[in-house]
Amino acid sequence: MTNAAARPGRGRRPAEEVRTRVLAATSTLLFDEGLRSVTFDRVANVSGSSKTTLYKWWPTPGALAADAYFASSRERLEFPDSGDIRRDIRSQLRAFVRLLTDGRAGSVIAELIGAAQSDPALSEALSAGYTMPRRRLAIDAIERARGRGQLREDADPDLLVDQLWGACYNRLLVPDNSLSEAYADALVDNALRGAATGAYQQQQSW
Repeated sequence: MTNAAARPGRGRRPAEEVRTRVLAATSTLLFDEGLRSVTFDRVANVSGSSKTTLYKWWPTPGALAADAYFASSRERLEFPDSGDIRRDIRSQLRAFVRLLTDGRAGSVIAELIGAAQSDPALSEALSAGYTMPRRRLAIDAIERARGRGQLREDADPDLLVDQLWGACYNRLLVPDNSLSEAYADALVDNALRGAATGAYQQQQSW
């Protein structure tokens, strides 16, 4: 058996292994140096992958940066399902606020949102891989709460998501006021006082 047969070449690594290495390298650049540092040249050099591979999987460096951000934040944004909508939304919104205010994560997502305004590929990646899946999780939780009789039938899930998570994004991008877990709690109580059924409101201590 030749050495070449015994030891697969660089280009023969499993695709998932290559992708994982690329995303890890991109995440390091993104969080250490910001969005401007994520170029195909730098990522290829740090990850040991070819630029051809990067162009094959991502249309722009911005789309690659978005993927790396999603991969690094996914576990921190899981949506709980305890059966109590107030508790679940408060838990998830607090986790979201912690993500945005902990270290570089908030500035990174702000950079991605800003760059998405002029990068259609990044905008599509941001929506498909991050904002829409997160919105769907919240909408599903709200619809389950309506089914349990905790929220009124006419409560609009999309509007509630905009009121809650949209308000947090607003404070991130327009920092006139601070973004905190206390603010998240106040948002939840303010929104649910309007959307909750009378029976559910009587169970709560506002």
